[in-house]
Amino acid sequence: MLPATGGGRRRKGPAHLASIALDPAASQPLSRQLYFAVRDAILEARLKPGARLPSSRSLARDLAVSRNTVMAAFEQLLAEGYIEGRIGAGSFVSRELPEETLHARAALAARRRGGGTAPGLSRRGAALAALGDDTSRPRAFSPGLPELAAFPFEDWARLMAKHWRAPPRSFLIGGDPAGHPPLREAIAAYLGAARAVACTAEQVFIVSGAQQALDLTVRVLIDAGDRVWVEEPGYPGLRGVLLAGGAELVPVPVDAEGLDVEAGRAMAARARMACVSPSHQYPLGATMSLGRRLALLDWASEVDAFVLEDDYDSEYRYAGKPLAALQGLDADGRVIYVGTMSKVMFPGLRLGYMVVPRHLVGAFRAVRRLADTHPPMSIQPALAEFIDAGHLSGHIRRMRALYAARQRALLAACRTHLAPWLKVAPDDAGMHLVAGLRAGLDDRIASAAARRHGVEAPALSTYYTNLPPRQGLLLGYAGIAEREIGHAAVRLRDALADL
Repeated sequence: MLPATGGGRRRKGPAHLASIALDPAASQPLSRQLYFAVRDAILEARLKPGARLPSSRSLARDLAVSRNTVMAAFEQLLAEGYIEGRIGAGSFVSRELPEETLHARAALAARRRGGGTAPGLSRRGAALAALGDDTSRPRAFSPGLPELAAFPFEDWARLMAKHWRAPPRSFLIGGDPAGHPPLREAIAAYLGAARAVACTAEQVFIVSGAQQALDLTVRVLIDAGDRVWVEEPGYPGLRGVLLAGGAELVPVPVDAEGLDVEAGRAMAARARMACVSPSHQYPLGATMSLGRRLALLDWASEVDAFVLEDDYDSEYRYAGKPLAALQGLDADGRVIYVGTMSKVMFPGLRLGYMVVPRHLVGAFRAVRRLADTHPPMSIQPALAEFIDAGHLSGHIRRMRALYAARQRALLAACRTHLAPWLKVAPDDAGMHLVAGLRAGLDDRIASAAARRHGVEAPALSTYYTNLPPRQGLLLGYAGIAEREIGHAAVRLRDALADL
């Protein structure tokens, strides 16, 4: 007989076994079915050593069987060493499984492997899995990582508490598929003042980030097989969303003036859409010239195409004012503008926005409702007031000065420690620099060596679709304190010296 679960000191709750399915019509007794179900869960490590099991009474109730059925199964598991009883505590998975159990685990795994080959990925699934396989972690010199310690968390916490201490019923129910109306109004006003984006709150959609914005755009505007211009080199996450939607990617080269529109015309004149980051191209950092912007809009008008503008870190410009958005030049309703709060606040926020042309608002609302009904309400009211009260603009101003100083510190560290291997030039904008590698070095090998030395420096070649004409490393500086930049540069020097 197993000891009953007793009271006393607080302990971890029992494992959840109510999902076990027993079949009263089967020839095997219910107690044996339960025995094998629990045993297999232990062998497959779904029940970990030391996990507490439910009491026989509660499990019998959950499974709608007699308590004697449960006790018979438990007693067999106890006799074979799979579980153990503790006086006054209950039944637990054995911490030290017997040799026979380990052999049974290996045999079970072998049977499972021998049951046939696991279904494979589709070609598109394999391509997407490869794009999404990012083993990097946030540390020096991770590109795109903002400074987190300097965020005004006291103001943010106060606003969150204000709106959720006694929330109105509308917050709890959810709401508009386009997002919380006050937040959309705040973002429309902010974009008009800071980025010269011409829009009303009706055109603003709240999304979980730039990739969801692109996903919605693909769902509304792209059919399988449609050709889409993408920047070469460019952001892999954007390519993944397009591939998932069945688009055919056309990698258009980027030079000092941004995406080469004439090259795009030569490669796929009647493409359905062009995806660009005109204010600060990722990863090269180029700014699209006015002539290229106008040429891109002319092309879109001629062939009835759309332009997706990814404005991911346009706020961080260190020479002059931030450039006006491409969307503000659009007179035909062809530009879908995308921005995110991840770079200006913190990545864990997972909140972005998009501005769609007026004639597409109804279609985007319908598709957004089908995709996930509406964006989560937990953050939106506080963020609306955070923007309206000027906290966001103030934080961006402070970070702009901080990041400019950190870029100068990184340039100085590169001159001191990395000159034999890297050539780095300043950039008027952004959160990272592109460092050219000395001839003869492979940037993927260099990036892997840097990772072994505790530094993240992604290889530039991984951002190309075709044979990469340039080798280099991306060095993010925004999220690393100035006093740490020199130490990280020394670690990168040691990594490159090993090559």
